[in-house]
Amino acid sequence: MKNRLKILDIWVDPVNMDEALACVESFVTKGDRPHVIFASNPEKNFFLPKDPFLYESFRNADLLIPDGIGVVKAAQILHGVRLSRVPGCELMHNICRLSAQRGFRVFVYGAKEEVSREACNKLQVLYPGLQIVGRANGYIKAEGMPQLIEQINQSQAEVLFLALGSPTQEKWLAGNKEKLKTVRVCQGIGGTLDTITGNVKRAPEFWCKCNLEWFYRLAAEPKRIKRQKVLPIFVVRVLMAKLKTVLGFSS
Repeated sequence: MKNRLKILDIWVDPVNMDEALACVESFVTKGDRPHVIFASNPEKNFFLPKDPFLYESFRNADLLIPDGIGVVKAAQILHGVRLSRVPGCELMHNICRLSAQRGFRVFVYGAKEEVSREACNKLQVLYPGLQIVGRANGYIKAEGMPQLIEQINQSQAEVLFLALGSPTQEKWLAGNKEKLKTVRVCQGIGGTLDTITGNVKRAPEFWCKCNLEWFYRLAAEPKRIKRQKVLPIFVVRVLMAKLKTVLGFSS
């Protein structure tokens, strides 16, 4: 991706939702391999560099969407680039809409069995014509992976959604994307299937518009504090990096 921006120890692509969807359509219609889409957010700045294999996989992803408001603000501070958020859950819905319109075949892997089943049913109601040609829950053991890969390949899916959470979905793709024969787009969607079924509520529109979705989710799920406690550290590091640039020091 051209013009990729470095944000501390990770990267983000300066795309809006329409541009991200254009990339997806191009990947499916013109691509000859799986193209990986990951979400870029502050939390990943801290756990990805600890695993060299995973870090390289993230760096080489075909599209790193500006999912978190922290990354959006950091891009403005460090590079003077104004980005709009591209939430992974919204991109997933838009890919489903595009797939229904263009006849792209979809496979969904991840989440609990009942969540997977209900979410897929709801997606096909939301997007008439959507071809979900296969699905599998996220509790398949290592010995079952060859069979899963075969199931995905036999389905001739062109779009693969991975609802395994981070860093599991990144690790899965790093180790298995070369085995996928017909898939052209792979998106890690984390807990999006739970939001589709209603098991997890997305923040109301007001909170999203105010870029406070992270705070709403923290209030609704206090256990997320373990993940979000790195946010203040991220802010400080971004400001320090900017200060070094202003003072003429290389970072």
